[in-house]
Amino acid sequence: MSVVGFDVGNESGIVAVARQRGIDVVLNEESKRETPAVVCFGDKQRFIGTAGAASSTMNPRNSVSQIKRLLGRAFADPELQRDLASFPFRVSEGPDGFPLVHARYLGEDRAFTPTQLLAMVLSNLKGIAEGNLNAAVFDCCIGIPAYFTDLQRKAVADAAAIAGLRPLRLFHETTATALAYGIYKTDLPEKEWLNVAFIDVGHASMQVSIVGYKKGQLNMLSHAYDRSLGGRDFDEVLFKHFADKFKDEYKIDVYQNARACVRLRVACEKLKKMLSANPEAPLNIECLMDEKDVRGFIKREEFEQISSPVLQRVKAPLEKALAEAGLTTENVHFVEVVGSGSRVPAIIRIITEFFGKEPRRTMNASECVARGCALQCAVLSPTFKVREFEVNDGFPFSIALSCKPDSENTESEQTIVFPKGSPVPSAKTVTFYRSNTFAVDVVSVNADDLQMAKKISSYTIGPFQSSKPEKAKVNVKACLNIHGIVSIESAMMLEEEVDVPVATTNETLKDDTKMDTDDALGDPASGTDENMQESKCAADATHGAAENGKPDSEEISAPMDTDAKVEPLIKNVKKIDVPVSGLVYGALGSEELVKAAENEYEMALQDRVMEETKEKKNAVEAYVYDMRNKLYDKYNDFVMSEYKEGFIAKLQEVEDWLYEDGEDETKGVYIAKLEELKKVGDPIEIRYKEWAERSSSINQLVHCINGFKEVASSNSQAFDHIDMSEKQKVLDECSEAEIWLIEKQQQQDALPKHADPVLLISDMKKKAEALDRSCRPIMSKPKPAPKPQTPPPPMPPTESPTTPEPQTPEQQQQSNGAGEAEEPTSEGGAQDQEPTAEQMDTDKPDGWAEPSA
Repeated sequence: MSVVGFDVGNESGIVAVARQRGIDVVLNEESKRETPAVVCFGDKQRFIGTAGAASSTMNPRNSVSQIKRLLGRAFADPELQRDLASFPFRVSEGPDGFPLVHARYLGEDRAFTPTQLLAMVLSNLKGIAEGNLNAAVFDCCIGIPAYFTDLQRKAVADAAAIAGLRPLRLFHETTATALAYGIYKTDLPEKEWLNVAFIDVGHASMQVSIVGYKKGQLNMLSHAYDRSLGGRDFDEVLFKHFADKFKDEYKIDVYQNARACVRLRVACEKLKKMLSANPEAPLNIECLMDEKDVRGFIKREEFEQISSPVLQRVKAPLEKALAEAGLTTENVHFVEVVGSGSRVPAIIRIITEFFGKEPRRTMNASECVARGCALQCAVLSPTFKVREFEVNDGFPFSIALSCKPDSENTESEQTIVFPKGSPVPSAKTVTFYRSNTFAVDVVSVNADDLQMAKKISSYTIGPFQSSKPEKAKVNVKACLNIHGIVSIESAMMLEEEVDVPVATTNETLKDDTKMDTDDALGDPASGTDENMQESKCAADATHGAAENGKPDSEEISAPMDTDAKVEPLIKNVKKIDVPVSGLVYGALGSEELVKAAENEYEMALQDRVMEETKEKKNAVEAYVYDMRNKLYDKYNDFVMSEYKEGFIAKLQEVEDWLYEDGEDETKGVYIAKLEELKKVGDPIEIRYKEWAERSSSINQLVHCINGFKEVASSNSQAFDHIDMSEKQKVLDECSEAEIWLIEKQQQQDALPKHADPVLLISDMKKKAEALDRSCRPIMSKPKPAPKPQTPPPPMPPTESPTTPEPQTPEQQQQSNGAGEAEEPTSEGGAQDQEPTAEQMDTDKPDGWAEPSA
């Protein structure tokens, strides 16, 4: 089972894997830890990751980046419209009101959804993980910003499914950072809370979280964010500054040239990094536009001055996070800064002034989210045993259920089921009183967040038919799953039935009146149940409360006698499942998801075919250059001059074909061309190889022959048991092999180097193996076993010495008064005659030793 964490950022992605020794960040094909989140579409294939970033400068119109800014957003979103102004690729509004990215792929214009593009990036990161683990990757944990809406979370889950991944959890980036920080801490307090502020300034957004730590647990106290405050905003400030400057000085307008814009943005990003470590920095770009070289220069003070509108927005998320946590700056013990954009000195200065303490950089600013996701995946995976550490994450939005008005209910009802800060995952049940089918909307109630969609999804509850004239009691179960996605799981109609009074004994009554009351939910006065307890959605967590806080039915006690009694009426609750059908706004349907996965597979197959074609073309090109150089060098003596000139002409012909007609051919054509060249070149290569290795092979065969001859003619006693006829057979085999070698060697010495050899290395190896098979069994024959000797006569039985038992003083006194003891006797009662010393010596077997006292 794979244990992988993915951090898909706005600019790049990072892959972390869990191993027995800890968490490792995986290197990509260029041995880099960060992989650009770029997809570049070509005429024949896609270029993703590092290859896409390399191609984006030459093909900016078809290179898509900053995919997270497009994900799950309506095309009319004001923030998205501001972002589109800086994108070199074309984006249009789709039929559903969401953006479509246009690119030219395989010679035709194609439109892709942001979900498809994210799936391409995830597929590339998945390939990097599989190449490192040498195993298939399915289970993973993907980091997402805490401010992602329900639709954006669904889009990430759909993209993972298209890429062939099975995310165990979509993990908040702030929580992942907090987990990576706290799980390794061994000095966390047991009673008091340790409050740490995490400030993540990424490429396009800023997130702030306040986390409380105790030994073995973390508690997310607050979330705050600014979706459009990141490192790219400082790049944009520098870009506009130098674009206006170059327009005045060099009379060029980079806005009119997409490639010039891309090159200037890349240069401004490098300039920003230089200003983070130096008080001033230059900017030089060759042939930026209209064959003009441009130069610029800026100081850090000037950079901070022109960036002041961006820097003024840094303090707002800090204040909001602190207010929601209910803490003051004195209650925050440590401040940790992470993210690629946190290296700007002005940001650090603002954070220091706000908290009154210097921020720390305990963790890797770019890798902490990926490491936290890998840790969370290890916690959820049965493969690893992770230190006990409880993560109490909170949902950053408030979610409500809204019931539409109908003929009987003229006013809409809205109840908050998951208030802000609700645990993830959790479930709640709400009771509605309706007489027929009704609709329920899942809506967000964040008034201060304009991007958060008001309506998330709609569900139709029903049809159902009540057997009573009054309204039916329907329990609707809402679930906030582990990914932070809200849905209505099920609905159930409850009907009360009154049983006829029966005569029963006490024991029988107890057994018959027990019933399940956990699902009798709701307060008829309000129509909803606001006192529901939260639980994990994975378990069927349906908690309930009855009217006025009492159960709908109670266990009835009867007097302790056996006489029949007439008991009161008993209410039984009948549960009937109600069908639920839903519509999620902007999400992919099941058929669309399958079709998108098929398209991704086809494009991946096309990429693989083109990569293999490139490899075969490169193999032909490498063979041409390598063989031509060797023909003039070490292969010169192994080919006749007329054949050499003809082969060189053939190589030149193939080289010209590669750069002209063979520039764009299929994989099979390149394979055939390489085989054609090898038919001529392989014999030359074989002749050289035979010449180079012939002497060592001759020495090995001679050593084998001499070794067996020496053993067979030896007078050593170790081989006396081998018959002379068999030794002569070994000598004959050695002589035959020696004669064969001498004849072949004489024939080979008479041939020129460019002739095909007659003494082949393979033949000498076969001759040595045959000699070993025939001679080794003879010369390694073991000596016959010696004849068995007559065993010595058995020893007469002797009594083993015994240890006398301890005696009491009275027994010792009696023994002393009795006089000398009598001689010991045998079992028969008669005294045995002791053997003489000579008899004992003659009866001792070989190796016999006197027993020790």
